[in-house]
Amino acid sequence: MRAQLAAFLDRPVTRYGIMAVILFNAVILGLETSPRVMARAGGLITFLDGLCLAIFTVEILAKLYARGPAYFRSGWNIFDFVIVAVSYMPAGQGFAVLRSLRILRLLRVVSVAPTLRRVVEGFLSALPGMGSVFLLMGVIFYIASVMATRLFSATFPDWFGDLGSSAYTLFQIMTLESWSMGVVRPVMEVHPDAWLFFVPFILVTTFAVVNLVVGLIVNSMQDAHAEESNAATDSYRDDVLKRLERIEKALERR
Repeated sequence: MRAQLAAFLDRPVTRYGIMAVILFNAVILGLETSPRVMARAGGLITFLDGLCLAIFTVEILAKLYARGPAYFRSGWNIFDFVIVAVSYMPAGQGFAVLRSLRILRLLRVVSVAPTLRRVVEGFLSALPGMGSVFLLMGVIFYIASVMATRLFSATFPDWFGDLGSSAYTLFQIMTLESWSMGVVRPVMEVHPDAWLFFVPFILVTTFAVVNLVVGLIVNSMQDAHAEESNAATDSYRDDVLKRLERIEKALERR
């Protein structure tokens, strides 16, 4: 019975059905944010949201029954369990933030879709390498913040008055969000040589360090895809060898 249930849960039709419910539930949770829609069809939307939650609960209970304690050996299963469990938090004022996390059910698409799961796994495998890059970026930001505070705090205290303000302003510059007209050009009107500080900072942080992070993630995803392809090839080869062994045994009997 458990084996049959596990096989049913692993079928592509079941997986795609759960994915459709997840996407439908995401739409329902979005509609709940509209006062006009809730005034007209609030009861129906609440019912549909509860129905989706019931489907998710039945799915998890079925997996727990089919797989037993082995269910919690997978990080993706734990992720699904926590996401659904959050939805059962009481709706009181103290739990308002937790209740708003119901939209995280949409993240279950990642655990259901193999391609999305591969992307997340590639990102997670890149985290150790990214730690060194983030450390380097932190050192660069600290040095640049100290320099900016000493250079521009007297004339632009709102942007560079202290170390925290300088770091925040430099982060805005790194993201290229209104960096030219919003920050750099006003500073250059008072300090014409300020571009000697800002241009190298942008080149190092935005175009070098950030692209290095992207490169690490892409390489990790390629490695994960290669490992998955190798695993699929090994599985196919083992299946072929087993079939050949059965054929040989059948011929020997004859």
